[in-house]
Amino acid sequence: MTFEELYDIARKTLNPKKLSKSSYAGSVAAAILSENGKVYTGVCIDTPSSMGFCAEHAAIAAMITAGENRIVKLVSVYKDGTIIPPCGRCREFISQIHDDNYKCEVMVKKDTVVTIYDLIPYRWEKEEN
Repeated sequence: MTFEELYDIARKTLNPKKLSKSSYAGSVAAAILSENGKVYTGVCIDTPSSMGFCAEHAAIAAMITAGENRIVKLVSVYKDGTIIPPCGRCREFISQIHDDNYKCEVMVKKDTVVTIYDLIPYRWEKEEN
């Protein structure tokens, strides 16, 4: 699957809406391609007091629920269609749910793809020899 196809899936997943007087959802969507070739999607939930979560977390939760945890490709999209890279928390989360996810390719902007390792090259974990 190409990044363009993954981008289209993420963009179609967007669903911005107000949930309550102080909470919103769906202004960012993520699409993940797993090792087995399945695509998982998710949207962000923005709430006060840091109780919400990112679109990447939602997509990863769906993937883990389905029994997978290895991510091959990832793209996240803001409600205006802009490609956005995962935040630091998501980068770390991605790297922790499978030992090889540091190889995951991430589209950070149009025509620019990097790996999670490129985004967090100096891991806090001790490397095994």
